[in-house]
Amino acid sequence: MLNNQSSDFGINWGAYSHLLEEITIPAKTTLLQEGDVSKNAYFIKKGCLRLWFNNNGKDVTFQFFFENYGVSSIESFQSGQPSLFSIESIEPCVLLVISKANMELIMQELPGYRELFQYHILQRMHHYAKLFLSRIKNNPQERYLELLADSPQIVQRVPQHYIASYLGITPVSLSRIRNKVLTDKK
Repeated sequence: MLNNQSSDFGINWGAYSHLLEEITIPAKTTLLQEGDVSKNAYFIKKGCLRLWFNNNGKDVTFQFFFENYGVSSIESFQSGQPSLFSIESIEPCVLLVISKANMELIMQELPGYRELFQYHILQRMHHYAKLFLSRIKNNPQERYLELLADSPQIVQRVPQHYIASYLGITPVSLSRIRNKVLTDKK
């Protein structure tokens, strides 16, 4: 996505690299705290981030992002309102960081970037709709099997307690489901 000569809507990112800062962070680093206003957006060069919120003291994970994805609290970033969720690293990460002011500058100078940004918003909304419908229509085992089919990198790289939270179940239930799935495959 952020190559010097990206094919994403014909944008030449190399001309704007000076507006991005590369940072390296360890696992379990909070980039945005729920309730704070988002001032930055992130592009993952290496690692994994999760989006989560506090539900009456319970940590609820609702999305994971891996290499080559942009991440922010879009609503907070655009509106200046407090974020509804936190952004945290699961693995050590190498990220490109862009400030709101620099993002706005790129959007003014590159009409194609606004389209790219809107495209990524639509992708995220599709993910939320799919997650919402899965929680309504699928039982926990079906949600786990869907996760295995659609996003195997999550099962391979994310700690089990975050996966359980993402699926809306307890870690003990996830362990039982995983064992049953393994037994059924034999």
